[in-house]
Amino acid sequence: MTIVTTQIYAAGLDERLAWLGFINVGEKVPGVMVELMYSRPDNFTSRVLYEDLEGAWLHPDAALSLGRAQKLLDSIMPGYHLLVKDAARPMSVQRRMFRTVAGTPMARYVANPAKGGGLHNYGLAVDITIADPSGRELPMGTPVDHLGVEANIDREEQLVKRGVISETERQNRLLLRRVMREAGFSTIRTEWWHFNRVSKQTAHARYKLLDF
Repeated sequence: MTIVTTQIYAAGLDERLAWLGFINVGEKVPGVMVELMYSRPDNFTSRVLYEDLEGAWLHPDAALSLGRAQKLLDSIMPGYHLLVKDAARPMSVQRRMFRTVAGTPMARYVANPAKGGGLHNYGLAVDITIADPSGRELPMGTPVDHLGVEANIDREEQLVKRGVISETERQNRLLLRRVMREAGFSTIRTEWWHFNRVSKQTAHARYKLLDF
């Protein structure tokens, strides 16, 4: 595994990610919108984690696939946008995030930096939803970053039957999964909004950990 060390002398996280050749998807991927949830305190940690990060950055391989997903979405729902809530996450932020949940039931939802972190830490994962032409998020049954069974993708039919989410919300999730999967991303069971571009094993073998 190759590690990017702190020998990156740019001032902030945006500059460091640009120096590494990562793509600012809000600027470079047509149609994609960005609203970083960890740049505000209204996330599950109740803290601002990205104090010096303004853009949503992805490894070029993931950014290329995201562009394909946006084109597919536009062909199905013209004028609709993929809305990125989180993308590349340097390990310094991952450590800060994990410290806020360590010792609580929420810890199982956050990749442990002591165990190598997760695919966000390679710029190969994205947290994402869909926005309508006016920029309003489509209803998905839970907010992005909701920690609970209501966000599980393998329980959606039961959730609809129980009245926890609506059929419209389930169909919106299915649309998101369709465009992301067809573009090359894979899902995880517990979070409808989270998509990985490669497996963790592939990331370890072929990509660089954002260890700064």
